[in-house]
Amino acid sequence: MTSAEGCDSLDHLPIPIGEMLDFNLSEPLRQGNITRNSSCASVSVGFPITMMITGMVGNSLALMLVYISYKKKENKRKKSFLLCIGSLALTDLFGQLLTSPIVISVYRAGRKWERIDSSGKLCAFFGVCMTTFGLCSLFLASAMAIERALAITNPYWYSNHMKTSVTKQTLAVIWCLVLLFALLPTAGVGKYTRQWPGTWCFISTGDRKVPGNMCFAITFAVLGLFSLLVTLFCNVVTIRGLIVRCKTKSGTSQSSKQWGRLTTETVIQLLGIMCVLLVCWSPLLVLMLRMISNQVSLDDCSLTALPSSSRTSGRDIQSDCDFFLTVIRLASLNQILDPWVYLLLREILLRKFCIVANAVSNCSIEEQKGTQTALDVLHQQKQDSIVPQKTGHVDL
Repeated sequence: MTSAEGCDSLDHLPIPIGEMLDFNLSEPLRQGNITRNSSCASVSVGFPITMMITGMVGNSLALMLVYISYKKKENKRKKSFLLCIGSLALTDLFGQLLTSPIVISVYRAGRKWERIDSSGKLCAFFGVCMTTFGLCSLFLASAMAIERALAITNPYWYSNHMKTSVTKQTLAVIWCLVLLFALLPTAGVGKYTRQWPGTWCFISTGDRKVPGNMCFAITFAVLGLFSLLVTLFCNVVTIRGLIVRCKTKSGTSQSSKQWGRLTTETVIQLLGIMCVLLVCWSPLLVLMLRMISNQVSLDDCSLTALPSSSRTSGRDIQSDCDFFLTVIRLASLNQILDPWVYLLLREILLRKFCIVANAVSNCSIEEQKGTQTALDVLHQQKQDSIVPQKTGHVDL
């Protein structure tokens, strides 16, 4: 059975007669089938539909806000940052539009991929889209992290060299290089295969017969992890630079207060970006390297009736397959969260958070001042009561 046949066809696989006659073997086999059936029940078309709708809404809102802000802003530094955010939102939007309808169509076809793609070309297209938009999102996040780090740590160099045209060229280079890399399997280097439960296609992790397949899969995972590390490092540098500059500008002036508020907002946003990237992408990239090193392919997920000697390893493989489906959904969730952590939540929540934080801080300061004032009053009253006594004693 191929992974495209989905869960429905698992019940038709033959079971060895020896296991049917042996109660001690048939009982574990039935338990394995129950586990598999519960696993299949968790595979639902609701996931891709929900993710497609939420992704389209969030990224469309982000694109509209970026377009409006880009037309208003005359500052080139802000235009470069808006270009990066708009490119990320556009990449995530196209990634949702090109892949989600295919997944939904396969579900409607009973998880039988051959019903909508008998030639296999659609699988290759799906794999190219997954690789392109996945790596593009990571590289664009790295580009924005580098841009922010340069703007904070080297503002003079940034203002003199970081032009809007440079930003556009950098974005175009990222898209072109990632697309060329994703097209390698169509040229015979690497391979895209259908993945569990047969509703999507991605890089094969266990087929060593295809020329360059292992190298292609490893390169994808390494590039993704490298991009994550670059983003995390640059964000940490940016946070440190912001805190240092905020301390140097500390004071009671209006500009100092505004700088402190902006610093707080930016630090919260960068921490959110790092958390989202780590949670969404690191499980997929690490699991890919693990499956490659163990020579595990998701094609093995179709095996249910295993010999007794390999039943334990079969359960381990199925566990990897189920987990792989979960982590790929997490990576897809990043396309939904990107516009919120980069743009929308900053406008909606961060300012409110800072207002609340300032209010709490002001309340604490006022309470502290009130307590200090009360103590001063009591101390003054005590001094006033002591002075007349001394004065009367002198008069006598």
